[in-house]
Amino acid sequence: MDLLEISSLKKSFGELEVLKDISLTVAENEVVSILGPSGSGKSTFLRCISMLETADGGSMTYCGKQAAHEENGKMIYASKAELKEIKSYFGLVFQSFNLFPHFSVLTNLTDAPIHVQKRDRAEVEREAMALLEKMGLSGKEKSYPYQLSGGQQQRVAIARALAMKPKMLFFDEPTSALDPELTAEILKVLRGLADEHMTMVIVTHEIGFARSVSDKVIFMDGGVIVEQGAPKDVIDNPSNERTRAFLKKMEEK
Repeated sequence: MDLLEISSLKKSFGELEVLKDISLTVAENEVVSILGPSGSGKSTFLRCISMLETADGGSMTYCGKQAAHEENGKMIYASKAELKEIKSYFGLVFQSFNLFPHFSVLTNLTDAPIHVQKRDRAEVEREAMALLEKMGLSGKEKSYPYQLSGGQQQRVAIARALAMKPKMLFFDEPTSALDPELTAEILKVLRGLADEHMTMVIVTHEIGFARSVSDKVIFMDGGVIVEQGAPKDVIDNPSNERTRAFLKKMEEK
């Protein structure tokens, strides 16, 4: 079953066309990595599908429910109540963590499940403690974000997204703000989630990671999907010259 169906998505900022015609499906339990140079539209695509940005055209369907569609050249979004339900299907992890600085680690995890999802506090706190243990953060529940390393903050951010029990997770370059040692920490967590069959869409520059965990790799450039397919095809044997040039450049870094 496809959890996410994006068809002919378009987005412009003034005269600048950032997304030109992006279509993508993500099946249940599938890990999709999105590669591409800076300015190719990857982050804008993620912001549109997580509804932080309003798309200009196309359609978006989550778990069979249509969030938005194009009518007479305009994007029509579902009602507020429907969008609230649709947004509960996914979690988003940013490159800059976006933790609440004035909340403890535990409160960062439990605030939304308790106040937005209206779930039982004791149950939510129990699940949050289990998530922290899973992330290797036992004993950090009373700490505040400023007391944690970047890698620990990112693991809290992942745990916070998981605490909402989403059907899929979106990651926007989750390691780009981290040094190599901390990057390895986060990639290990993502590998663990992939092993547990979590549906994920990951914008990343980590080619080796994309090769080893992805079911599907997307290469974007200039606001379009240039190439997509299995990692062995897109990364190891790309058919498009732009993909080859990008991968060669990444190897040289």
